[in-house]
Amino acid sequence: MTAKYYAILTNQGAAKLAAATALGTQIHITQMAVGDGNGSLPTPDATQTQLLNQKRIGAVNTLTVDAANANQIIAEQVIPENEGGYWIREMGLFDDDGVLIAIANCPETYKPLLQEGSGRTQTIRMALIVSSTAAVTLKIDPSVVLATRKYVDDKVIEVKAYSDELMKQHVAASNPHAQYAPIANPTFTGTPKAPTAAIGDNTTQLATTAFVQSGLSGKQPLDATLSDLSGKNVASLIQYLGLTDVIHRSDDWYSRALQNIFNLADLTDKAGARGNLGLGDSATKNIGNTANTVAAGNDSRLVNAMNKLANLSDLTDKAGARSNLGLGSASQRDIGTGLGQVPDMSAWSTSSSLNGYMVLPNGIYVQWYTADLTSGMNVINFPIPFPNFFLADAAMPGTSNPVWGNNVTRTARTYQTNSTHRACFIAFGL
Repeated sequence: MTAKYYAILTNQGAAKLAAATALGTQIHITQMAVGDGNGSLPTPDATQTQLLNQKRIGAVNTLTVDAANANQIIAEQVIPENEGGYWIREMGLFDDDGVLIAIANCPETYKPLLQEGSGRTQTIRMALIVSSTAAVTLKIDPSVVLATRKYVDDKVIEVKAYSDELMKQHVAASNPHAQYAPIANPTFTGTPKAPTAAIGDNTTQLATTAFVQSGLSGKQPLDATLSDLSGKNVASLIQYLGLTDVIHRSDDWYSRALQNIFNLADLTDKAGARGNLGLGDSATKNIGNTANTVAAGNDSRLVNAMNKLANLSDLTDKAGARSNLGLGSASQRDIGTGLGQVPDMSAWSTSSSLNGYMVLPNGIYVQWYTADLTSGMNVINFPIPFPNFFLADAAMPGTSNPVWGNNVTRTARTYQTNSTHRACFIAFGL
């Protein structure tokens, strides 16, 4: 049985959805309109750009993917009870550019006004099958959108369940207030205070700084030296004072000690001493500019040397350096598509399909497509809409009958021919 009530994408909506899917963007559905179809049940027409007789347009309340059909989206709008006085036979979805994306008919229903003696809040829903639900999203102004009672009830239940779970976790936690110091082994920060115990108190009460100062009153203040000497035996005192070698070394040990009056001339192994000091071969060489000498700081070989930290900014002739490196004029240009720039492969955007397109670095779109034409007028959609405007096209008919173009928009071209055949096309635009 043929469906009597259904929803379809308009030609404009299908083109926008195809472009959004191809480019990875989204269509923003913002409004839903209802109308009376001029008094009779209308048949949705993909060429429509508006309802037959629009009675109301307002923000879409919700836009969801059908849980039972991943390719079907459901749009919903709430009409308040203070609006009405008309029949509802047709519905339409609009994007944020004001373009009619989808259109549907529906069972006739009358929306009364309160003044007529009856009023109700009415929810209108439209189910629409699309090729990619990810390319369709809802864009709303929360200040003008009404909520259904079910939506509010569901959110109340959701919030209550969330708060109940948080309270359950709070009650079950061993320390629900982790931001405070724990009861066992607390570590305080800042300047904590406590009561000061009486002098002579020998309990487990906390000792404040005031209690300690009172206890030390009249005592010899400790310094670092007294603290270090406290509790040391004779051997520890000798070690602390640095007298261990003096006490334990023999006269022979002192005879092997270097004397400062000889300025290291009394070293028995000078090469070994240099090695122990970590000195390299240059330590025994003279300054000069010949073999087996080291360069001085004012040596021309060093003065004219470039600093690697300057990253070649200290070159005296940058143009000459580029020439010596064999670099051409392109080496001084930036990557990009602007005037004087060099485009890289990312500047060419293309699709490798039978009906596809290519975007050149200068912004020109080249599109190719094949279509089966019938005698008369044929509206053929471009693979993607031209962002700004159509420039020109060419047809390659499959027969000797000519094909010529008539009307054209950014999204489609009307072709006329005298016979049924397949033709190939190429179109240019910006």
